[in-house]
Amino acid sequence: MLKASSVKYVISETHTLFLKTMNQDLTGELPHLVLSEDGSYYLQGGHNEASGKYVFPLMGGDKEFFQPVPLKREGTIWSFTVQRFRPKTPPYAGPDDFVPYLVAYVDLPGQLKVEARLVDIEEDDVEIGLPVELTVIPDITGEPGSVMHAFRPIET
Repeated sequence: MLKASSVKYVISETHTLFLKTMNQDLTGELPHLVLSEDGSYYLQGGHNEASGKYVFPLMGGDKEFFQPVPLKREGTIWSFTVQRFRPKTPPYAGPDDFVPYLVAYVDLPGQLKVEARLVDIEEDDVEIGLPVELTVIPDITGEPGSVMHAFRPIET
């Protein structure tokens, strides 16, 4: 069973951080990572037709103003970094034996930028503008069958 959750952290009056993990039963809630009938995954965001604005993830109060839409599966690296230390818990729900990982903002053209792990590439090979595609990886909690979204370079 695919599981997902989101934790909201208000940083200031103008900034809110949403941390995505995959550990909550999706029953009755719109998931942010969806398995389509053809067996591929896509990210589900929201779109407000009047303003043209996209949001990801589509959560709580957003549902009143945004219609669920599949986001593009391909984009380009807009920015990236390496998470070199274990984040504090909560919100981090991964193992105590921390391994550094790449994190990127991926520009989905005409929609928005999505934060995600970057996999199947070494740090020295990452470049701004690198074409990437959506993939899934095992969730950091290690729960069997639980996955989370990531992006990987598009094979040429």
